[in-house]
Amino acid sequence: MATTDVQTVGTGADKAKLAFAAFLLLAGFVAFYLLSAQGALAQWAALLVGVAAAVAVFGVSDAGRRLVAYGKDSWKEVKKVVWPTRREATQMTAYVFVFVFVMALFLWLTDKTLEWVLYSLILGWR
Repeated sequence: MATTDVQTVGTGADKAKLAFAAFLLLAGFVAFYLLSAQGALAQWAALLVGVAAAVAVFGVSDAGRRLVAYGKDSWKEVKKVVWPTRREATQMTAYVFVFVFVMALFLWLTDKTLEWVLYSLILGWR
């Protein structure tokens, strides 16, 4: 029986960085509400500084570096996608509409046939 152990290694310094980033984000929001008397410019400046500082601290943490690497890898994969041409997309859309119409017609005919068999022939309600 083969088992693989999944280990999450987080250093104390990395956890401290994440906690500090959360603190900076919270401080930005608190400053936004505390600076309401100073005007909107001071409020938004405090909020943006808090968010930017939190993002910067998160970016130097291990989780931040992994998130950036994931984003880069995802962007590479998106570049590999072969998108359909306009003609292909139009054809596929037409196929879907035709299929939906045929399926709706089939279901309607099935419903009406069952209704006729059950109500008219078996139960005689009509």
